[in-house]
Amino acid sequence: MNYTFDFNAISFAPLLQGLWVSLELTVAANAIGIVFGFVLALLIMSPIKIVRLPFMLFVEFFRCTPAIVQIVWIFYCVPMLFDVFLDPMTMGILALGLNLTAFNAEAYRASIQAVPREQLDAGIALGLNPLQRVLYIVLPTAFRASIPVLLTNGIGIFQQSALVAIVALQDLMYQGKSLATETYRPIETFTVVALIYFAVSFPITQIVGFLERRRQLLVS
Repeated sequence: MNYTFDFNAISFAPLLQGLWVSLELTVAANAIGIVFGFVLALLIMSPIKIVRLPFMLFVEFFRCTPAIVQIVWIFYCVPMLFDVFLDPMTMGILALGLNLTAFNAEAYRASIQAVPREQLDAGIALGLNPLQRVLYIVLPTAFRASIPVLLTNGIGIFQQSALVAIVALQDLMYQGKSLATETYRPIETFTVVALIYFAVSFPITQIVGFLERRRQLLVS
C-alpha cells in the first residue's frame, strides 16, 4: 500500500459550518417530530375510522419508504405539484420533520396505550374534561415513557440529515464531499466526517442507555 495519509490537508472550517447546518436541521426536525408526533398519535387512536385512516396512511408512508426518496420528492415534486416554493433549509426541515413525526407517533402511541387506566379514572373523578386529561395526565406520562425512543429517533434524524447533501443543502456531508473533491483526500475527509458524526451521536446513545437502565430499575 503506497497511500500516504495527510490529515493536515483537511480544513475543518467548512466541516464545522456544515455541522452547524446539520445541527440546525436536527433541532428543528426534532421540535416538529416531538410536538406533532404526539398529536398524530392521538389522531391515529381516534375511534372514528374516517379520522384515523388518513393519518395511519401518513405514518405507514413515511415508515415504509426510504428517507432519501421522501427528501427528493419534497424538494422537487412539491414545488411542481402544489406551486409551493420554499428555501432549501425549510424544505430540508420539512422533509426530516415529517419523517420523524411518523416514527415518533408510533413511540407515543405505545406509551399512551400503557398509561394506567387508574390515572384516567382519577382524572374523570376530579372533573377534568377530555382535553385536560390529555394535557395533564396522558401527555406527561407518555412523554416520560417515550424519552428513550424519542432520543434514539432524534439521533437517527441527525444521521439521516446527511441525505440532504443530494439536494445541495450545505450540511456536514455536502461540505465533506466538496472538501474531498478539492483536496483529493477522500479517505481523510470522510474519516473526519465520520468521527464528527460519531462524536455528536455517541453521547446521546449513552444517555439513552442510561435512561433505559434507570427505567428498568424503576419498573423492577
